[in-house]
Amino acid sequence: MIVLTPATIADAEALSAFANTAFTATFGHIYDPADLALFLSTWNPPDRFRAQIADPDWSIAMVRDDAGAILGYAKMGPLDFELPADQPTDDAVELHQIYLADAAKGTGVATALMDWGIGWARARASILYLSVFTDNPRAQAVYRRYGFYDVGRNAFRVGNHVDEDRFFRLDL
Repeated sequence: MIVLTPATIADAEALSAFANTAFTATFGHIYDPADLALFLSTWNPPDRFRAQIADPDWSIAMVRDDAGAILGYAKMGPLDFELPADQPTDDAVELHQIYLADAAKGTGVATALMDWGIGWARARASILYLSVFTDNPRAQAVYRRYGFYDVGRNAFRVGNHVDEDRFFRLDL
């Protein structure tokens, strides 16, 4: 059985390390090491996780293995990117991150986290947005199965490198 638990302040260090490891494992090969190091140093430090965990507008759900290691997490909160001009922002929230350990892939952890995130969003808003890397067709396919659709381009900066991400939207 997959058990989701809310993140606490005590989880901030582990979440930060997990986020950096997961991002690097998935995307690290794309970037110059200096760009990646700069990005990771400011992207999700423990203090940022602590602030988000303490803020009632944010929520992070985690799944751990029997030994207590993080298998995955989903982070939900207010919008923090500038959407295309034709996209409404009132009554909208964002799926900021959903990351999995390799050991969790194909086990149902992603489905549990996604279902939790959509439920969290439905209780607070009528629109859920996320941003997904253009060259991540696997993630895009998962989001499309949930009913998300592409609504525009998002420039995602990693150091001096700019990737094209896509904004996806789900009407709740």
